[in-house]
Amino acid sequence: MLFGLQMFPTDYSMTPIELGAAAEAREFESVFFPEHSHIPVSRVSASPTGEALPREYSHALDPFVAMAAVAATTSQVRIGTAICLVAQRDPILLAKQIASLDVLSGGRFLFGVGAGWNVEEMRNHGTDPTTRWRLLQERIEAMTAIWTQDEAAYHGTLVDFDPLWSWPKPVQRPRPPVLVGGGGPRVLNRVLAYGDEWMPFRGGSDDWTAADFRSGLPEAFDTELAARIDELQRLATEHGRGPVPVTLFNAKAHPDAIERYAAMGVHRCVFWLPSEHADVLLPRIDHIAKECLPR
Repeated sequence: MLFGLQMFPTDYSMTPIELGAAAEAREFESVFFPEHSHIPVSRVSASPTGEALPREYSHALDPFVAMAAVAATTSQVRIGTAICLVAQRDPILLAKQIASLDVLSGGRFLFGVGAGWNVEEMRNHGTDPTTRWRLLQERIEAMTAIWTQDEAAYHGTLVDFDPLWSWPKPVQRPRPPVLVGGGGPRVLNRVLAYGDEWMPFRGGSDDWTAADFRSGLPEAFDTELAARIDELQRLATEHGRGPVPVTLFNAKAHPDAIERYAAMGVHRCVFWLPSEHADVLLPRIDHIAKECLPR
């Protein structure tokens, strides 16, 4: 199993460079960064947790700038988005950014994607929330064409362009892995339609001092996750594909939980870190490494 760390990098937290160095020194496989270009002041969209939106959502650094900083100051740790809001980005520019980052990092980029939940944020980018999943798929397909073809064209319902030239091509062939985020009823079909991996998110506490997080006891989530992974692999076989890797976000940092995840077929566990200074986070990272990483 692989292990990664995730954090909203902000103007007041541990820097991406510090996080990347800490992860690499402790032999974590990857670091992931989320994305919000902005948070509209007036919102009707509920936050993913159903609680007040945390401060870091409106203070987040651009994930591609953060990943470039990590890539330039490390040599082994992989860098990823969790998630990139593809429906809010121009696909031709995004394809260029990702290919450039994959080249400069030596093929270390992981492309976590999603359609987003903040309706007001989408609309400010000119994105129709009702078609965002279709738009996400077409943009992934269009970028894949750019990465894999010398003269790339794409003609979809929402994305349309005639043949173009765009280099560099990514180091990872045919493309950097696309990790489709989400846990909704259609997510497994989306993974099989345009993804390489599934990236579900474990709800609940991300507070390592909380009893539910420190406990290694099974949760209802574990049963549901195991069933959905089984379904994913069954569907993959029906589609003529091999096993689909699964990256679990907000995994519990407990050996018993890690053992269960491995038995379910989880490929990578990613541990959520709060947006705090290094002096707060380094002990937590050390704790996670001690509890979960193989010795």
